[in-house]
Amino acid sequence: MKIKQSYLKGKSVFIVSLLVIGITILTVYLTGINYNRSLTSNLYLSLGIIAISLFLFMTYGLYNGIGLIDNFPKFRNFKRGDIMGNTSPTFDTPSIDVGDGIGGLILSILLWIGMTILLIVLLIFLEAIFWFSLFIILAMLYWIFFRALKFVFNKSKDTKGDIGISTIYSLTYTLLYVGWIFGIVYLTELIK
Repeated sequence: MKIKQSYLKGKSVFIVSLLVIGITILTVYLTGINYNRSLTSNLYLSLGIIAISLFLFMTYGLYNGIGLIDNFPKFRNFKRGDIMGNTSPTFDTPSIDVGDGIGGLILSILLWIGMTILLIVLLIFLEAIFWFSLFIILAMLYWIFFRALKFVFNKSKDTKGDIGISTIYSLTYTLLYVGWIFGIVYLTELIK
């Protein structure tokens, strides 16, 4: 009788990863207030907590033979290279001289109101761009997390039930995935 393999959903793993990162940052910040640690010390502590969490999660998953399923929505309607469509607005701003007197004052007030409305519309447009950019960044992070963990959990059939090999694989991948960030922080500290 063949035992069924357990699977985790990629979206759930991504959400839990973001929660772990957020809680780690909050914990390091709140504990750092009392101890007056440097930014580098806080980075080392944050990366250490994230590395330990990642190591324990991968060890558990490899030992239990867990797989990973991609349940992130597909973007099939997106055309490559066509972000804003084919329309590109061109603006030819005129030079406005309102003059002196009551007519100039009224025209200045109307122009001020018009520019305020234009700035509000531009801010709304920039907010949409910001949220779209944030969505793209989160999608990229999800893909990185998913692809990296899927690569690790492809070994779970070989490591199921063997704590030694699971630990070695987890340690290796943790060093690969988090070690380069430690290296960047260390090199930045040396360059200072």
